[in-house]
Amino acid sequence: MKAVRLHEYKKRPVIEEIPEPKISSPTDVIVRIGGAGLCRTDLHIIEGQWSHISQVTLPYTLGHENAGWVHAVGSAVSTVKVGDAVIVHPQVTCGLCRPCRAGNDMHCENAYFPGLIKADGGMAEYLRTGIRAITKLPPGIQPKDVAAMADAGLTAIHAVRLSLKTDLMYAGSYCLVIGAGGLAHIGIQCLKAMTPVTVIACARSDGSLELAKKCGADITVKVDGTQVKKILEITDGKGAQTIHDYVAEGGSLEWGHEVLRQAGNYYIIGYGGVVNVPAITFVAKEINYCGSIVGTLNELAELMTLNAQGKVALHTKIYPLEGFNDAADDLDGGRLHGRGILIPNLK
Repeated sequence: MKAVRLHEYKKRPVIEEIPEPKISSPTDVIVRIGGAGLCRTDLHIIEGQWSHISQVTLPYTLGHENAGWVHAVGSAVSTVKVGDAVIVHPQVTCGLCRPCRAGNDMHCENAYFPGLIKADGGMAEYLRTGIRAITKLPPGIQPKDVAAMADAGLTAIHAVRLSLKTDLMYAGSYCLVIGAGGLAHIGIQCLKAMTPVTVIACARSDGSLELAKKCGADITVKVDGTQVKKILEITDGKGAQTIHDYVAEGGSLEWGHEVLRQAGNYYIIGYGGVVNVPAITFVAKEINYCGSIVGTLNELAELMTLNAQGKVALHTKIYPLEGFNDAADDLDGGRLHGRGILIPNLK
């Protein structure tokens, strides 16, 4: 089969033929890929940022946002059958450890994460995963239209769910969304579908701000050096109760804390930067910085329901599998608004 393979960090991946994955465990599922999302994490993987964590031997196959059709199943699999349309949770979890039993699947102590940690990913014609990672798609939903929901959408809804555990998401409160790209445009839709807050979206490009408006942002602000002043004006000088930072690099962490309200929560969803806030600011403003990573199996199922209801949708650009490097260049160059989707054997 064809696959996007990384042979050396800081070098472009190549498309090459490798053997198809085989069933190796009774709980395995082989998925014929109908769409694989391109994530900025894939660029970070190529740069080598995950080399000390990934526990893989190069070369390996990229791709952790996957959807398709069940191609083969292990002997213990009874909940899906060959031909079922499915989306694949990015982590394959055991279901037996304490985090799994508590419903915190993303913190499974025995997980592997195809395309990132311990296993080949889904930028290929076929992917091996486990039955606990499989969610059947509602009737009429095509894998290519939801593939990136497996990570980008799941990460976004998880951040919203974390925020809902606080008393900050009330009608009239502000949630500032920094970024309006592949993850953030889904996050904006989740906020509008699941909360009564007023959403302020910030981005550098006009294209991203236009996408944010289409996704339901109540207010958009361009990141051009005047954003702090404008956000404070919008919020009567007090700042936002909640910030969802989907960028967390390139200066967003430096100016973001300036527009966080007293006793507010700052959720770091993107990564690459460094939090450098004086301790006195934490004390005087009683603020919280919270990490947010991927999401649970139940959150993925909830996201698929919101998608089927027409409340959350992906804005995508389609590329053939062989067009990985073109897609990566578009993402890195800021030309890709929304999510790039790679499709094997695209005609």
